[in-house]
Amino acid sequence: MAENTAKIVYRFGQGVYLNITNRCPNLCVFCIKTKWHMDFHGNNLNLENKEPTAQEVLSALAAELPKAPFKEIVFCGYGESTMRLPVLLEVGRTLKQWQAEGKYSAFKIRLNTNGLGNLINRRNIVPELKSAVDILNISLNAENETLWRKLLRPSNGYENGFSSVLEFIKLCVQAGFDRVTVSCVEKTGADPKAVRTLAEQCGAIFYEREYLDEK
Repeated sequence: MAENTAKIVYRFGQGVYLNITNRCPNLCVFCIKTKWHMDFHGNNLNLENKEPTAQEVLSALAAELPKAPFKEIVFCGYGESTMRLPVLLEVGRTLKQWQAEGKYSAFKIRLNTNGLGNLINRRNIVPELKSAVDILNISLNAENETLWRKLLRPSNGYENGFSSVLEFIKLCVQAGFDRVTVSCVEKTGADPKAVRTLAEQCGAIFYEREYLDEK
């Protein structure tokens, strides 16, 4: 069972994860947010509309990071982090400053995203992201817009987001992040080979993600 108190910082594998929002413009058919009832391996990620400030995230990180070794810090909760871009940027830039000051052993900063950040913020946010994160993992999940709409079930205003995601991937590759990876969830009806082709045409790395079922 998940703890009663919502986690804004939690650990998984060798990473420290940041849960800064539960909001997302998509309602993907394969999303574990609803299937797992806002729980992730015993961590309650239900913020209940009480999104943390940048200072709250940094305070939680300052308390958590000394507890055990880690290799990366990841913006990835049960929501789309670019919906809170100012918080993402402040936290990421502060982490880079901490790293420059030698506060912790070397680590990377990763953003897991649905790739709609430019559409959400109505501008090209890639140059700003470059100052705050090192690695991008972008969930594409379909080889064409029709299937993308069916599987990702975007909310009003984002129905035509497939092309925006592709453009976002290209911009991230051009910006020179340490790594840009594009993913597709298995067993959803999408063609992983076709998604791989799209990813590689954009200059990104591809990987197929495991389909996670009910607990």
